[in-house]
Amino acid sequence: MSGYAVHDLAVKRDGHPVLDGLSLDIGGAGVVGLIGPNGAGKTTLLKALLGFLPAARGSVAFDGVPLARWNRAALACRVGYLAQGAPCAWPMAVADVVELGRWPHRRSRGPNAKADAAAVEAAMNATGVTHLAARSALELSGGERVRVMLARALAGEPELLLADEPVAGLDPHYQLQVMEVLRALADAGSAVVVVLHDLTLAARFCDRVVVLEAGQLKADGTPAEVLTPATLAEVFGVTVHVGRHAEDLFVLPWGLSPGRAAE
Repeated sequence: MSGYAVHDLAVKRDGHPVLDGLSLDIGGAGVVGLIGPNGAGKTTLLKALLGFLPAARGSVAFDGVPLARWNRAALACRVGYLAQGAPCAWPMAVADVVELGRWPHRRSRGPNAKADAAAVEAAMNATGVTHLAARSALELSGGERVRVMLARALAGEPELLLADEPVAGLDPHYQLQVMEVLRALADAGSAVVVVLHDLTLAARFCDRVVVLEAGQLKADGTPAEVLTPATLAEVFGVTVHVGRHAEDLFVLPWGLSPGRAAE
């Protein structure tokens, strides 16, 4: 499967450096968890991968082609995006919102009513929002809205999905439900990059964890390799308990690391 190649990437926002010399390859089926302290550059990286933010230095390529050379509709047919907070301000029925995920395909290849309907139905079934089809998107709870906007992204049948903090603010039930949808998408052959703050969700659902700190790559590997007490103390300034329940790894933040508590 194709994916992203990021080389020596630097990105500035409001004149301030956010990413600085980042090199990273992302591709192949599986879930990549992107973690790091607030302000580490996680959202900036996703927006740079989408071409929303320009590079001050370095390069981003998808499928071996520099991002600037991609037709936007063609790229959107292959890469899906779930923005932070899953914003939706459209007074539309949920089914119509999900169907918007098909627009890149229509622009790039022309309409295909049968394929569009099948993709929308599959996406709504996968996220458990079929029963909301006729409801206004403005009447949804936070958890419902996230699942609807995730369905919109899935309706585009992306090879690679970028999801920015999709479980932030959700109760445990919805957090697990969303992560299970992302895991199922990866198991079906897609690549998923998900920004997370919950270390146990990263440990349980991700095949790979990438840690950013101050706009630079701090660690990259399997959850067991990356989510260690030493690395988490250095990056987040916390002590943790790491263990296993059955075959699943869990990471429980417990206290402030010595020397960081007063910061």
